[in-house]
Amino acid sequence: MTATDRYAGVRYLVDDVQAAVDFYTTHLGFTLNSSAAPAFADVVRGPLRLLLSGPASSGARATPADVSGAGRNRIHLIVDDLDAEIARLRAAGLSFRGEVVAGPGGRQILLPDPAGNLVELFQPANRP
Repeated sequence: MTATDRYAGVRYLVDDVQAAVDFYTTHLGFTLNSSAAPAFADVVRGPLRLLLSGPASSGARATPADVSGAGRNRIHLIVDDLDAEIARLRAAGLSFRGEVVAGPGGRQILLPDPAGNLVELFQPANRP
């Protein structure tokens, strides 16, 4: 099995690679896969490989100049107990964008990383 078979990759452009690594590994259960900080690092959680590209990385340089700031896209992490995750992350000094939103599929809240990229924490609805 190759790395391309193991992981789905998502690239996030970040201002500070080490701050992003610390955020994802400390608060969201990712592990460091490789680091070429300050240009680039990648972290993994299950089948997700998150490529953290700093301003000097080839991934950031390939991004058109008129695309700036974090986008509306986000990674989606499933949690067992959303309220407990919110309390844990707030106790660690993190803040959220907006409040919990509930729908027929479950409940979610958005957590910005240090660069402003969004992480959706999602608790699926209990199904009978």
